[in-house]
This record gives sequence, C-alpha cells and structure tokens, in this order.
Amino acid sequence: MTEPVSPDAGAGQTPVRLDEVDRKILSLLQIDASLSLDQIAERVGASKTPVWNRIRKLREAGVIRRQVAILDPDALGLEACFFVLIRTSEHDKEWAARFLRALRERPEVVEAHRLAGDIDYILKVQVKNARAYDRFYQSLIGEVRIHNVTALLSMEEIKASSALPIPDGGAGR
Repeated sequence: MTEPVSPDAGAGQTPVRLDEVDRKILSLLQIDASLSLDQIAERVGASKTPVWNRIRKLREAGVIRRQVAILDPDALGLEACFFVLIRTSEHDKEWAARFLRALRERPEVVEAHRLAGDIDYILKVQVKNARAYDRFYQSLIGEVRIHNVTALLSMEEIKASSALPIPDGGAGR
C-alpha cells in the first residue's frame, strides 16, 4: 500500500495501491463487515495483527469510509423507490447551497448525484408510497426553485449492491 491519503482528498486523488491480501480483506468486509478479525485473518491466510494493521491503514487512507448496517426498506414499510430527474435553470452558488441543504435535510433522499448532460441531478428517494413521494416533492419545490422534475417509480429492484469492484494490482500504478 502507498502512504495514507487524506479521506477528504476527494476526486482526483491517486488511487491506493492494493495487493492481493488487501483486495481479499476488502472483498470480505464488503460482504460482511461484522466478521471478526479472527475470521478475516483465517479467510485471507494471515495472522490477526498484520490483518488489523492493513485494515487500519485502509481506513486511514480513506479506502474504508465507514462500516454500516444495510437495512431492508420493505421491512421498514418503505416500499416505493423513485428516481427523480431534476433540471434547473439556476446554477448560482446560493441556489446550489439551498438545494444541497434541502437534500441533506431529507432522509428519504438516499442518493443524490450531479450529472453531466441534459439532466442536472438525479435523486434516489425511498418512501412508503406515492402519497409520501408527493409530500416530499411538494416540500422540495416549496423550498427550492426547480425548472423541471421527472419522477420514475422503480417497479422492481433487479440488482443492488454497495460493494465496489476492487481493481487488480495494476490499478493506481
């Protein structure tokens, strides 16, 4: 591994070099972050201390951002997933700050991306039903001026993963 990179380095940072053991550790943690250090060490064929040191370095380098529990939206009654396409005619800093604040204050927005192309933003909004989405929409447009909004209801989740593909040893060189 290279020297730790600041977790706030953001876009454009040099990718961290990973060896085969690092990739195995990361693959295991992406599947089940609750694995014990003993279980991880056994599965990657190393002892606990070197595995712990690698995990610590991966955290310090910002490769591992955080560990979380992934909840089932259906079990929580959040059965409607909308993808919201937003076009805006406003691109000044004040508008962007209000928009970002509005998104961050709404827990139903589980993902938000700024895009290149005809659509400015795409949101993933997880709610109970269409009425809950309408309340979200009315609240958002009441707070921030938006030129055009298109909401697409997901009929079926075909694939969802929080696991990233881990580059082989040639990446970052």
